[in-house]
Amino acid sequence: MSNETITLMSQREIEKMRQAGQLAAQLLAYLEPMVKPGVSTLELNDAAEEWTQKHGAKSAPLGYHDFPKSICTSVNEVVCHGIPNAKQILRDGDIINIDVTPILDGYHGDTSRMFFVGEPSPIARKLVEVTEECMWRGIREVKPGARIGDIGAAIQEYAESQGFSVVQDFVGHGVGRIFHTAPQIPHYGKRGKGKKLRPGMVFTIEPMINVGTWEVEVLSDKWTAVTKDRQLSAQFEHTVAVTATGVDVLTLMPELAVA
Repeated sequence: MSNETITLMSQREIEKMRQAGQLAAQLLAYLEPMVKPGVSTLELNDAAEEWTQKHGAKSAPLGYHDFPKSICTSVNEVVCHGIPNAKQILRDGDIINIDVTPILDGYHGDTSRMFFVGEPSPIARKLVEVTEECMWRGIREVKPGARIGDIGAAIQEYAESQGFSVVQDFVGHGVGRIFHTAPQIPHYGKRGKGKKLRPGMVFTIEPMINVGTWEVEVLSDKWTAVTKDRQLSAQFEHTVAVTATGVDVLTLMPELAVA
């Protein structure tokens, strides 16, 4: 992590984060109709980059520690950080996570979600549904005085109760003017453990859930993380703020966001 100090954001800064987050949500909605058999992940990347520029924002992943593209496209057994590629053509039955982070006015809007390409298999559909529920169970734990471990415990309990496993090598993170900062938010853990949540903390909750083993390996490109057993993986991600009374999800579509 690039910064071990947890920054507490002002209401004005959280509103800036919301604007960036809503832009990120709109970008995913813009890409959704393009996710179909025969489309390459590079086409999705290029459409995202063009849209981001048109909306006065920058793509945070592009050039981040030498990452070569504007979004991450993680298909099937890819856990995260899949690199868009002209030769990777989506096929019927694939599942894909698209992870976007536009920077608007200096603030990072970080979100990702799963998409079905055509008709998914029953196990793929169940995995995606469980992973989304895992994210929301984690989000519902967020309130002042709760512990970071409460988030991970809620996710792990549900994922494992459904027969799936939780990736431990990658975690959620603080986000703001810096892409990745403190605190780290593991998606597994024990209730009552970890740092206490305080109003003004802003971070991502982004569980990666696998059909088989939780273990992953990173390919020779130094980015693409895949399941060790090459079984399916899924991920959902929102950026949230701790409020005086609970949690505020900053990466919802504007019409879904609470004023």
